[in-house]
Amino acid sequence: MARTADINRKTKETDIRLSLAVDGKGTSDIKTGIGFFDHMLEGFSRHGFFDLTLRVNGDLDVDGHHTVEDTGIVLGTAIREALGDKSGIKRYGSFILPMDDALCLCAIDLCGRPYFSFDCKFPTERVGGLETELVREFFYAVSYSAGMNLHIRMLDGVNTHHMIEAMFKAFAKALDEAVSYDERVAGVLSTKGTL
Repeated sequence: MARTADINRKTKETDIRLSLAVDGKGTSDIKTGIGFFDHMLEGFSRHGFFDLTLRVNGDLDVDGHHTVEDTGIVLGTAIREALGDKSGIKRYGSFILPMDDALCLCAIDLCGRPYFSFDCKFPTERVGGLETELVREFFYAVSYSAGMNLHIRMLDGVNTHHMIEAMFKAFAKALDEAVSYDERVAGVLSTKGTL
C-alpha cells in the first residue's frame, strides 16, 4: 500500500498544496517564495528519500512567518496521513549529521503524542530570505501536526547556513529511519497496541 498524502490548506494568510510520498526516491518540486527555505526542503526530500511537491502562496509582503509555519503544519499533517496506523514501522529514528562546522543531533518518536525540544542559537538573524527564528517555528509545527516527539540539538556550529542545513538533513535521516519497516514488528511497536 502506497504511503502518500495530498494536502490542500487555504487560509487568509497562505494557500498551500503539498504531495508527499514517504517511499520515494528523493525527488522534489518546491516553490514557497523563500529561496533558502526551498533549498532546505529540497535537502529534506533528497536525504530522506521522500518525494515532495509543494506550492506555497503566502503573505510574504507581511513577512515569512505564516509561509514557514503553515508549511510545517501541512508537512506534518501529510506525514501523519501517509503513515496511517503505522503498522510495521520502526517508530524511532535518530541521526547525528555533520555539515562542515555544524553538528546536529535529531531524534524522533512517531508515538502520536506531540512534543518538541529545540536547542540552537543561530549567530545571524537571516539566511537569504529566511528569518532564522522561523526554523524553530517550522519544526514545532511539523512535530505537533504529525503527532511526533521531536528533539533537535545543535552540538556545534558557527555558520548559520551550515547549521540550518545540518538540521534539515538530520531531520530527514532520522525520519527516514523512523518510518522504515522492520519485519520483526507485528502491528505497531507499542505495548498499548496503538500509536
